[in-house]
Amino acid sequence: MTTATTTTPTTTVRTTTTARGRLMALGRAEMTLLARNRTAVIVALLVPSAMIVAMKSTLEQVDLGGTGLTVAAAALTGGIGTVLIQAVYMNLVAAYVARREDLVLKRLRTGEVSDGEILTGTALPSAALALTQSVLIILTGAAFFGVTAPRRPELLLAGLLLAVVLLTALAAVTSIVTRTVQTAQLTTLPLFLVSMMGSGLFVPLEIFPGPLASACEFLPLTGVMTLVRSGWLGVPEGADLLGAALTGLVWTALAVFAVQRWFRWDPRR
Repeated sequence: MTTATTTTPTTTVRTTTTARGRLMALGRAEMTLLARNRTAVIVALLVPSAMIVAMKSTLEQVDLGGTGLTVAAAALTGGIGTVLIQAVYMNLVAAYVARREDLVLKRLRTGEVSDGEILTGTALPSAALALTQSVLIILTGAAFFGVTAPRRPELLLAGLLLAVVLLTALAAVTSIVTRTVQTAQLTTLPLFLVSMMGSGLFVPLEIFPGPLASACEFLPLTGVMTLVRSGWLGVPEGADLLGAALTGLVWTALAVFAVQRWFRWDPRR
């Protein structure tokens, strides 16, 4: 007697994740780590407010005539710029360096996640924090400081989003030359100081001498701050806005190119 043996074919089901799912997972993990870093959260939340108060007192001694800005408007728009630099740029430089030195970036590259998704997912919590704070500053300005509601919301939103993308790319570039999380406090200072003094965060470029103002227009954050200020307060118009947008886009393209070419995924040991 012969016995027939029946074999049942087995199928292997391979599950894949979507880009959106991977980004959300990375964002949630990074948000958890950011929430645990109390120093970074306190700096991101309190420094912009302190800068607004300090600069408001300073700007009261500055002649803003001819700029179309009040002291409150200049201080609050500068607060948005400070929020963007602190929450996005400075936080992300430290985050990229920490993940690199802990081999997190290297391990993530062995899976399905692309390089762009790794960098973007890491940036999502910082970007969300900066945008939320910017909205709160705008609401506070309209409610308590007599500053008008955004006159061109679409332009304001475009400026904020371009600023987030630009500062994320610049953070990745800065991490290339940053060896440790501690030295990130030093390597981020040049852009912070240059932007505070020359990109029109608090002091409008119109009060600078002509040649100096023209040179400052080409700094990394000048273009996006022009878009943010114009979207909120309604000045300037036309060719100035086009030039500001082009300046921001050119710096973003240069930063992205530098990241693709020189970004370090392995620890600097």
